[in-house]
Amino acid sequence: MDLTSIDTLPALFQARVAASPTREAYRAFDARSQRWRSFNWAQVKQAVDRIAGRLAQLDMPRGARVGLLLPSGILAVTLDLAVLSVGAVPVPIHALDNPESIGFVLGDCEVSLLFVEKVSQWLDIAKRAPDLPALKQVVVLADSEPLPAVGGPSVMHFDAWVALITGASRRAAREPSGEDLAAIVYTSGTTGRPKGVMLTHRNVVSNVKAIARHLPMRPDDLLLSMLPLSHTFERTTGYYTPMAFGASVAFCRSTQLLLQDLRAIRPTVMITVPRIHERLVAGFEAKMAQYGWLERLYRDARRAAASRMGLNGGAQATGAGAAGSWVRLAERVIGVRLRALFGGRLRVSVSGGAPLPVEVSTTLLAFGVPVVQGYGMTEASPVVAANTPDDNQPDTVGRPLPGVQLQLAETGELLVRGPSVMKGYWRREADTERALAGGWLHTGDLARTEDGRLRIVGRLKEIIVTSTGEKVSPADVEQAITADPDFAQAFAFGEQRPFIGAVVVPSAVAWEQLAARHGLDTADASLLDQEPLQRQLLERIRALTSGLPYYAQPRAVVVSLEPWTLENGLLTPTLKLKRRQLLERFAPRIDEVYARVRRSPAGHAKALHEEMSKG
Repeated sequence: MDLTSIDTLPALFQARVAASPTREAYRAFDARSQRWRSFNWAQVKQAVDRIAGRLAQLDMPRGARVGLLLPSGILAVTLDLAVLSVGAVPVPIHALDNPESIGFVLGDCEVSLLFVEKVSQWLDIAKRAPDLPALKQVVVLADSEPLPAVGGPSVMHFDAWVALITGASRRAAREPSGEDLAAIVYTSGTTGRPKGVMLTHRNVVSNVKAIARHLPMRPDDLLLSMLPLSHTFERTTGYYTPMAFGASVAFCRSTQLLLQDLRAIRPTVMITVPRIHERLVAGFEAKMAQYGWLERLYRDARRAAASRMGLNGGAQATGAGAAGSWVRLAERVIGVRLRALFGGRLRVSVSGGAPLPVEVSTTLLAFGVPVVQGYGMTEASPVVAANTPDDNQPDTVGRPLPGVQLQLAETGELLVRGPSVMKGYWRREADTERALAGGWLHTGDLARTEDGRLRIVGRLKEIIVTSTGEKVSPADVEQAITADPDFAQAFAFGEQRPFIGAVVVPSAVAWEQLAARHGLDTADASLLDQEPLQRQLLERIRALTSGLPYYAQPRAVVVSLEPWTLENGLLTPTLKLKRRQLLERFAPRIDEVYARVRRSPAGHAKALHEEMSKG
């Protein structure tokens, strides 16, 4: 299909339907029949037209905002396409976000129509209904749930709502232009209120076209969609880009059923985040650890692969571990098993949204799982750069997409320019001016370029400056720690302090083993500050961060048993750390870490001597 003349998403969809009406478009699991059900492009168009007809009869003004608080699936796709086709603007909302944040989004961009999956979601939001005067109607997808008798906008079940379409002629609706908004996507808001990123049709379509040239899909590709469609990464790469190629998309049931769905679907393409890869590798390594000789094969082959790729960890690949026959045996015995976790026919797995630990990518590549890392941000629609299977340097995020220009500011901040860069932030003129100053998107990320490849080295605003003047990227410290599956989460601290420390959440298995070794009660959180326990964990962390500069290696550890989640306010909807909230949560224990040093002249002198001798 020729994408040259296409500059809106409805035009992309109509061209796909015309090009391959009977080809499979989507696949979803039917809970009633307990079977996967397939839908072709003509069937999808029929559903889109039906919903669009109902939307047109609402006589919404052009550019009206429609909230989509929905799980990923075919209905979410058809609603999105229908909203776009009548010139309205989808506002995708993270389904797991808290009611306060959702209420803010609905009020900020004046959503007039909201689609939700469950009545309970609306009931949580309804408390803010008086603050949402623009919201006129709420449509609930789950038809089996009774509707609430509460004030505010009218609430209807989806089937009843869409059935209200009359036989009257549909109101003529001018299709959107390339400069009209295709979505308002709210950023995660690690600090302060989230901002609504305004993406035009031309922004998104230009990114699809660039991806098509840089990392093309094929018409016979089958993707397993596992990320929420509220994320721009999934919307562009896992929804609109497959449409451009006529590839099929199967919707994963849940992360808990991911392994079963991988076996059932056997995808050729995956679009996912690092945590999925990390969990799959960690589970596989746990199985290898049960067999001593297999684990030795696994480790040696992995080191040999790291050495070949020139990555950290490859220097020790010597002797039998580097021998070709030994590595080939590992490939036969272990590689087949690891690839089978992904369905056995994966052509490429694209990881984005956060840094992919080099140890994980090396492991996957060593055994034939073709994983590539990319970089982007919502404000760029979102893909800026990516590796490809044929041009893959795993410790970088690859080369910029065609049409994307990169520049480094004097501060080292990455600046981006190109047709996919956002129009601006919704009703945030000052923020827009700052973000697009000089005609470049200021990403806030620190970067380097090496032989045409992009390497992200940290966040401009997240750099920790210690009291000794050293600058440390907390992301580097955290990534080094969580590369070990025994640490589920990590948060580095040390702003204007004499040294770096880390708060860590051990994995459940690691904590049980550690507690048993020290004779501790796993339920007794008061024991987390015991010196022998902390000393052992700190030794492990220092070993994991040994590849970082000495001043970036943690010299203190705080242990927490409560995972950081969206629900307890310590993660954003895109699973990024809320650093300010984490710092506030652990402030007393962090203060105690440094107080112990101040109370100990010997300890302070030792730390100072170490800083001076290495500085």
